[in-house]
Amino acid sequence: MGKVVAFRTTARHDESWAVVTSTGRETRIASIYPTRTAAQADCEWRNRQVAAYRNFLERNETAIPHYTIRPYRRADLPRAWRPLPALGFLHGQS
Repeated sequence: MGKVVAFRTTARHDESWAVVTSTGRETRIASIYPTRTAAQADCEWRNRQVAAYRNFLERNETAIPHYTIRPYRRADLPRAWRPLPALGFLHGQS
């Protein structure tokens, strides 16, 4: 008689990785990626851009965004969601 083997998958098919921006009390999803590596690369790039423009943002009394990543399910996205521009914080879109 054969042995039953249960396979477990570590990744969920409906889960993606979100780059999330926090500015003050507001939190928004900046972008969605299928892999953690891609999300981490984008998050690091966005944080470097914020660091490069930090003095400009402080002079203009603009809230400084902070980017992080987290798992996110596409089903949880609002219907009208659109990705944020990479340097949107320069135009007040954080």
